[in-house]
Formats: sequence, C-alpha cells, structure tokens
Amino acid sequence: MPSNTSDETVVRPRGERTIGSVTQQQIDMIAIDPDVVHGQARIRGTRIPVSVVLDCLAAGMTEDQILAQYPTLTVEGIRASAAYGAALAREEIIPLRE
Repeated sequence: MPSNTSDETVVRPRGERTIGSVTQQQIDMIAIDPDVVHGQARIRGTRIPVSVVLDCLAAGMTEDQILAQYPTLTVEGIRASAAYGAALAREEIIPLRE
C-alpha cells in the first residue's frame, strides 16, 4: 500500500480513492452545516454528530448497540465517524462539504 501524507490523494490497489487514510466514500458520509447541530461534523442525512458516535464507541458500545440507539445511523456511518476521528487525531485536514 502506498505511503501517504495528509495532503495527498492516493488510489489504493482496489481502486478506492483516499485522502490521507480516509476513503472518499467515508468523507462523503460526513457533513457540516452551520444550521444543523451548531455546525458540528455529523453523519450526512442525520442530526447525529460524529462526536456522539465516537463517544458510543469509546464507551464500549458495539455497532449493533449504537444502531439500536440511533436507528437513522448505518454501519457505514459508524465507520466513517471512526475514520474521521482517527484522521483528526493524526491532525490530517479533511475538507468537508455541506
């Protein structure tokens, strides 16, 4: 797998585009909008902030438990939240769209 830096877009062997270590599909699942949840990063199509999903994971909740608590969420949304949180911990810059 190619090495990358936070400002580099790469194509992985199976053809999946990434920015840093987050796939484009995961980036597309995260949205920001100043009029929704005070502009916090959230799962697109929901009002669920990424931070809430990360808190659930940190508390030891399984994907199934999180989905039961937040029925509008998907497994992909949970994983996108984790990937986004990991990118922030690495201080990668991930451009988001509304």
